This record gives sequence, structure tokens and C-alpha cells, in this order.
Amino acid sequence: MVDAVYFGGDIVTVDDGRPTAEAVAVEDGRIAAVGTRAEVRELAGPGTRMVDLEGRTLLPGFVDAHSHLSLVGFQAGAANLLPPPDGTVGDLAEMALRLTRWADGETGRRWEWIVGFGYDDAQLREREHPTRDDLDKVSPDRPVLVIHQSSHLGAVNGKGLELLGYGAGTADPPGGVIRRRPGTSEPNGVLEEAAFFPVWGAATAGFDTAERLRLVSLGQRAMASFGYTTAQDGRVMTLPDLEILEEAARLGRLDLDVVAYVDSSLVPLLGERSDRVSRPGYRDRLRIGGVKLGLDGSPQGRTAWLTEPYLTPPPGQPDGYRGYPALPDDVVDATVRQAYGQGWQVLAHTNGDAALDQFLAAVRQATGAHGPGDRRPVAIHAQTAREDQLDTMRDLGVIPSFFSMHTYYWGDWYLDTVLGPRRALRISPAGSALARGMLYTSHHDAPVVLPSSIAVLASQVTRVTRSGRVLGEDQRVSRLDAVRATTAYAAHQYFEESAKGSIEAGKLADFVILSDNPVTAEPGAISGITVTETVKEGRTVFPEPA
Repeated sequence: MVDAVYFGGDIVTVDDGRPTAEAVAVEDGRIAAVGTRAEVRELAGPGTRMVDLEGRTLLPGFVDAHSHLSLVGFQAGAANLLPPPDGTVGDLAEMALRLTRWADGETGRRWEWIVGFGYDDAQLREREHPTRDDLDKVSPDRPVLVIHQSSHLGAVNGKGLELLGYGAGTADPPGGVIRRRPGTSEPNGVLEEAAFFPVWGAATAGFDTAERLRLVSLGQRAMASFGYTTAQDGRVMTLPDLEILEEAARLGRLDLDVVAYVDSSLVPLLGERSDRVSRPGYRDRLRIGGVKLGLDGSPQGRTAWLTEPYLTPPPGQPDGYRGYPALPDDVVDATVRQAYGQGWQVLAHTNGDAALDQFLAAVRQATGAHGPGDRRPVAIHAQTAREDQLDTMRDLGVIPSFFSMHTYYWGDWYLDTVLGPRRALRISPAGSALARGMLYTSHHDAPVVLPSSIAVLASQVTRVTRSGRVLGEDQRVSRLDAVRATTAYAAHQYFEESAKGSIEAGKLADFVILSDNPVTAEPGAISGITVTETVKEGRTVFPEPA
């Protein structure tokens, strides 16, 4: 007798051998049978739970190809500064109001810093970043931090600069920029990349274990609400950050499988954990998937490293500005070579094509040193990947994981300000990858945007911007390929295709139930589909049990 039978709606298996089915049986957290309703019903007994989909659609649970689980929780705890459609902040006055209200609330009274997450200068009426002067109006005495939607830039007030030790005599760190007041060397509060990242640690330094565990739970809840049954923490920067994930796992707090990738700077501190990197099997739903390299910044923030100049440089930068690298070639080469030697998977943040050139050169060198193998290195974002780079990625076995949602969120900004039409029309070139027979994945990079699986699907199929323009019609993909990129292809990226990514007998009973079928819905209607239930190994994890 099986534990449950699902029937009564479309079942999209993402299994080429049986693309659709009428019913699915579950036993002990795994799929026991897939077939007709009559075939599967024979396995049911008096204690079997019969789940009538009532016209809804069952898919494999979504597999998160790239995000930052812990930061999703941090975003959920901070003041929401997102612009529409995910928030309401459209100008600096509204931002200040949100921060002030949050500071007076339960979490705001508990945290030392006043923190807001998700503002976007491209969507603010002023079309500029808030400065220390703007944030001093929120509070001159408490440190204030606002994080750009890209998570690669942000701004702090005067107190925040003081606590960071940033002043007129502070030089820009390698791979980062401290923006200055016009005509002076005095910081104006806006920080980029390596100058910005230390603020994360400063703002969270006072969090106790209970608060850190709460934020992990908040992030997990958000992921489950969008149908994800496997989540990624895509750049664990410190040992305490890894330890809190391990503590959440040890306490049984993880309802989803979580794959953590440690920042390359953390590798020397791993100790005995090194033996667990990129090894199969979860410990209480947690495993260390590999190593993450951050090679450049954000196109929307104009810090990504390009081979051609930005259409419009950011304030303070000359014509011909192309962004900048985060790491020198020798460090990248050595890290990839070490990872290949130890059998570790490598993920590299490569938004700009110059950063992608750097990564591909390191992969080619490491492959020459250690020989060919099934290593599945991943180019995270690869937004400005050129056609010749896709050829190289195919030849080297590099998987592109595209941030397809940029077409909606920043497509207009790319067209008019950042890249210009020629380059903007082919960001996240999934169509070109498929034409080469390549496997690609698509992700949301939360907390950069909300972890919306539906927006990931819709953006791949429509490539429509905020203003309604189509950004590169030739790079659109089919509805089924869009689903594959967040299920079967993403499972392959994790080396977990034998257990996840499709509805087949023997695989984990990881499902998402949707209000409609994204494979048959009109492309423009996909964005209106909702997640009604998320099932992890046969147990409902969203909505949360009462």
C-alpha cells in the first residue's frame, strides 16, 4: 500500500519517456509509480491519502539553480525597499519613510543597524543612489544601511561610515570603490563591491544564534512558498555563516535540501570539512556543493566587467569605463586548478563578458593540468556571454546559469543606459545556448529579486521588459524548456539528476502544485500562475502545516 496518490489534474513529468501521466503514487518519500489513474490506483489501500488536484498542475519540485538562502532570510527581516511590482519604493522620501517605520518595529528595535533591502536607482524618481546625507535624515545616531537590489552596492549614513572606518584618507580597496563627494575625497556613503561587502558583517555582527537561525527559517519559508524543494546558499562568505547552516541542519530545521557553496576565500579555513565538499549525500538536508568565485559585479549597478564600454558610465567614471575585475588572474587560475585537483565543483559569478573570459581561461588551464572529466563548472549569470564564449563553454563543459529575470526587471535600463540595443537584446542568451545543444539553467538570484519560480519561467518564454518591449525575440525559449531549466537541467547542474528534476519512479517525491499548467498556458498568462502547494519527499512544506 502506498502513502499517497496524486490525480485529477495535469501532471508534467519532465520525463521524455513519459511526458505526461494521469496519476503518481508516493511511498516512503519517493515516487512509487507513474501512470494511468487505473494503474496507480491499484497500489492504494485503506490508509492511502488520495490527493485530488482538482484541475491544478503537478510538476517536479523546482530546483534552485542559484540564490543566497541566508540572505533571503536577511531580506525578509529588513525593511522592504523594493520598487514595484515587489514593493512600493519609488523615491527617496518613500525609502526614508519605510526605514523609519521599520526602525520602530519589533525587528528594527532589536537590530543595532537600521537596514533596508532592495532599492534600485534605476527605478527611483531621482535616478540616483541615496547618499550619507539622505540617510542621516533617517537617523544621525544609529548606523543606517540600504542595500541595492543587485546586492553589489549600497549606501550607509555618517555613523555607518564611522563604524566601518571609512574616511577621506581611506583608499579604495582592490575590486571596490568608495564613492566620494564631488571635488573631495570624503566618502558620500555609496559603496561598491569590495568596499561594500564588509557592511554585511558589520550589520549582522550583533546577531545571536537564535536570530541567525530565524533568518535561515525565513529564507527557507520564502523559497518553499515559490515551489522550491532544493535551495542554494550560493556564496557562504564566513565560517560562522557555514556553521549556522550546519546548526540549522543538526537541529532538524531544514525542510528543503540546501546546497551551500563556500567563497574561495574560505577554502583555507574548511579543515576536515574539505572532505565533504562536492561529495554526494546530504547531512540532515545540507551539503557543501563546491566553491564559489566572485569575478565581477552587477550590470544594473554598472560594476560588471565588460570588454566594451558601458553605454553611459556611472557618476565619477570617464567615457570608456568598462567596470572592473574582483580578483586577479593568478588567484582565479590557482583556485580553479585547486578545485579541479580535489574534485570540487566550481561556480563563478560572471556577469560581464570580460569576467567570463577570465573564468574560461582558468577552466581551460585547469582542464589541461588535470585532464578531461565530468566536473560541471557553472558560469553564474553569464548575462553578456558572447557567441564565441558559448562555443568555448560547450567545448569545456561549462554550464551557463542565466539570470533570465533581468529581461523584465532591468531590460529597459540595459537598453537605454547600461548596454545599448546591440548587447541588451541578447542578455541571458538561452536561445543561443539551446541552438548549440547546450544544457542551461535559469535562476532568480534571490535576494536580488524575490525567489519567484513563476517569474523565472515567464521571463524565459516572453523576455518582456517593464515597459512591454521584447528584449531579444530570438533568445526566447519554449515553455517546456523553461520548465526544464528549473527542474531537470538544474538537477543535472547539482549532479542530482538520478534523484530529482523529473517525476519518475524511484526519484524523490519532490513536487510543486500550480494553479495552471505553464507548458500549455498562453505565454502572457504564465506570470499569473500561482504556487498552491510544495511537497518535499511526500510531505507538504508549503503552506506550512497548521
